[in-house]
Amino acid sequence: MKTSIIKGIGYYVPENIVKNKDLEKIMDTSDEWIQERTGIRERRWVLENSDESTSSMGTEAAKKAIDNAGISHDQIDFIIFATLSPDYFFPGSGVLIQRNLGLKEVGALDIRNQCSGFIYALSIADQYIKSGMYKNILIVGSELHSGGLEKSTRGRNVSVIFGDGAGAVILQASDDLEKGIMSTHLHSEGKYAEELAVISPATKKWIDKLVEDPDEDGSSYAPYMNGNFVFKNAVVRFMEVINEALVKNNLTKEAIDLLIPHQANLRISQFVQKQLALPNEKVYNNIMKYGNTTAASIPIALAEVIEKDMLNEGDVLCLAAFGSGFTWGSALIRW
Repeated sequence: MKTSIIKGIGYYVPENIVKNKDLEKIMDTSDEWIQERTGIRERRWVLENSDESTSSMGTEAAKKAIDNAGISHDQIDFIIFATLSPDYFFPGSGVLIQRNLGLKEVGALDIRNQCSGFIYALSIADQYIKSGMYKNILIVGSELHSGGLEKSTRGRNVSVIFGDGAGAVILQASDDLEKGIMSTHLHSEGKYAEELAVISPATKKWIDKLVEDPDEDGSSYAPYMNGNFVFKNAVVRFMEVINEALVKNNLTKEAIDLLIPHQANLRISQFVQKQLALPNEKVYNNIMKYGNTTAASIPIALAEVIEKDMLNEGDVLCLAAFGSGFTWGSALIRW
């Protein structure tokens, strides 16, 4: 049986940097308030009149991942695209990546698992490779949040958190069973779906109903987050799913050489780090620079880790995420 290794990786973030001080000019907030609650100092938002999109950012990240893997475009067998902010309601952004890269007519799968999207995509790709169906799978996590945020005092609790960006990896089949993905673990709890969600527009409140509703002021379009409730659930599920991966592979928390948690909130990451008793050098966070980029956060962070040469051959890498759905997951990788 084959194992799955991350052969190439790349990321892309818009050039436009939005600092907390910039947000003070358009809403009632402060740099101190944002950093205290989230750890975020700045994020990237595409410019309003820019041609950049979820798929275009994903394409740039994918190009870098393909080059980094040292493979040709023709060697890609399948595409998995994870996002909550696709270019269109339909079709999905996976086919746009296929078009933008000029790939052969490979399958393109779009998944909507929000903050857990990259972990879900990695798990799906791993099964395809282990079954022998594909050899090189392009996984993309890309988000353009800024176009859907309510950039006002009313929307500040959510809008200060999210940033734009994309990350991509090439997952490749390998005969070296000592390396690669050791296991992945996926979970969901739909009874809390509305605690972190965008409810409208939707098929039950579509264009005609929105136009006819005299009370519609646009607030229903904005993301809603029950912040404290999400935080309390996240710290529990992070620990559970990380421990699940360790138990599955007969390892203790001391075996983790590097943890990359989804960049949702620096306070969540710090809580998990404390529970695992991991030193700072074993946990990677970059939310301070990029905010929460949802499905893109883990591959962006991993790409930076590789740039900084923070992983050595044989290291145990743990990836974990929690988000809307609620969904959560982990992956344990022998580098």
